[in-house]
Amino acid sequence: MAKNSKQNQTAQRYKLDKKPDGTITIKIVVPASDVEKVRKEIVDELVKQTELPGFRKGAAPRKLAEEKLNHETIREEVLKKVLTDEYVAAVKDSNINPIINPRIHIEQFAEGTDLTFEAETCETPELNLKNFKDEVKKVKPAPKIIVPGQPDPKDEPNKKLDEILNAILNTVEIKIPKILIDQETNRLLSQLVDEIKRLGVSLDQYLSSRGKTEVELRNEYETRAEKDLKLEFLLRKIADEEKITVEQKDIEQALSAIKDETERKKVSENPYLVAAIIRQQKTLEYLSQL
Repeated sequence: MAKNSKQNQTAQRYKLDKKPDGTITIKIVVPASDVEKVRKEIVDELVKQTELPGFRKGAAPRKLAEEKLNHETIREEVLKKVLTDEYVAAVKDSNINPIINPRIHIEQFAEGTDLTFEAETCETPELNLKNFKDEVKKVKPAPKIIVPGQPDPKDEPNKKLDEILNAILNTVEIKIPKILIDQETNRLLSQLVDEIKRLGVSLDQYLSSRGKTEVELRNEYETRAEKDLKLEFLLRKIADEEKITVEQKDIEQALSAIKDETERKKVSENPYLVAAIIRQQKTLEYLSQL
């Protein structure tokens, strides 16, 4: 009976909705009593840290100490703790495995009322590789004959690889969650803005030079972001299925190839990223040899 009661409370507290594209929305309602409990804990801790003239740190009368507290700081700390704790609990209870930090939208938060918010996230996209190997084998090797006036085939080493990747993308089934596309689009646009700022060009000037509006630019980058993400998850899936691994000697060899000592030291601080890049490169080599 107690177990059923707990399940009912959980169902009322968390409501999970998974959209067709894989985006997961969790609506969470935190009772006012629980929010107040957290607020009291935070106020207690802040009071202990408060210093007032004539009193030792944390020894001032509570009423005087509370008057010195910043209410906005209390609100922020309460939100930070409640949102984090409730989201983590909701994820655990819902048995999902998010791959990104959630996008939070607070619907209601006022003193004495329940806190209601939505957390958007997603899991690793599901994909079906289907007969990708057959499609790769249909891609013809780049021509070796040098045609006068045309680029030397040796100068286009990625031509076949691009065709291979496009063939696979047109074969496999994969949906990228919109929240993931938005996140990657924002990252790419942020990089672009930083680059054009370094050139001393404003965003308006850049858009004018390309004959695009902000909406058109974002749409362009959304398309790019979606393709990049599809390739990323696709290559990861192929690497898993084909048991493509990275050994320590591969990482050491990659690091030794970096001539700049400062850059090499910086890169070596993130061996997991190095391993991921090497594994992706090995996967691309595997595909080009099919």
